[in-house]
Amino acid sequence: MRILCVDDDASSLRQTIALCRRLEQQPEVMGFTDPESALEDLETWAADVAILDIRMPEMDGLALAKEIQARAPETAILFLTAHPEYAVEAFRLHVSRYLLKPLDPERLREEVDYALRGKPAAPPPIEAQTFGEFELLVNGAPVHFQRSKAKELLAYLIDRQGRSVSRAGIFAALWEDEQYDRSRQKYLDVVIRSLRQTLEANGAGEILELKHGMLRVRPETLRCDLFRFFQGEAAAIEAYRGEYMNAYPWGSNTEAILVQISQSRHTH
Repeated sequence: MRILCVDDDASSLRQTIALCRRLEQQPEVMGFTDPESALEDLETWAADVAILDIRMPEMDGLALAKEIQARAPETAILFLTAHPEYAVEAFRLHVSRYLLKPLDPERLREEVDYALRGKPAAPPPIEAQTFGEFELLVNGAPVHFQRSKAKELLAYLIDRQGRSVSRAGIFAALWEDEQYDRSRQKYLDVVIRSLRQTLEANGAGEILELKHGMLRVRPETLRCDLFRFFQGEAAAIEAYRGEYMNAYPWGSNTEAILVQISQSRHTH
């Protein structure tokens, strides 16, 4: 397998090359800071995958992708960017999804595998819907929560996209200005226990991780419209209609980002 990397930032390029060389396919990797040089090399060095920085002077990644598609249509293209909003134009080219800086090794592996396979892996049977009203589905059936706050807690953890949060942080989000006293601490423990019991009863216990007093959702264990949106999946971006976690005020910050990216897509 051969991978072509193009990034005008030499430091970023070196990191991308190093991570590509660690992939299990043990690919040959070529890197360029100049897009024109990369195109010249492509004439004699066919690449299976091209990883292109979007924002480059003179010829940006989008223009370079069009040239690569014209000269080597069999080359799968992945975009690399520090700014998700600049990747929206990529979907008009019908290319693979994009990678965010700083580059995550596991995400790189997944995207390269996806590009080479030509199709995504089978989705897990657990799905979270965040656009509009929040719902958790297991094998297509909605999960019933015994406590509404347990459902909101799961929604909040999904909003954090795998980032861990403390009990105090959870309380501040779900109860806003209320005092986090002893009685509220005990009630939060009841909510957390209820959530875990509900997930376990529905065969979804694996999505939740409690470690060193911190709680988080494991994104790799479920399918979620929010996660797919930020991964650059065109269908997920198209599915967003301006509504996110309708019942929960803490969702407004994420909603503002979704709106910005969605509007950027539709103005191009």
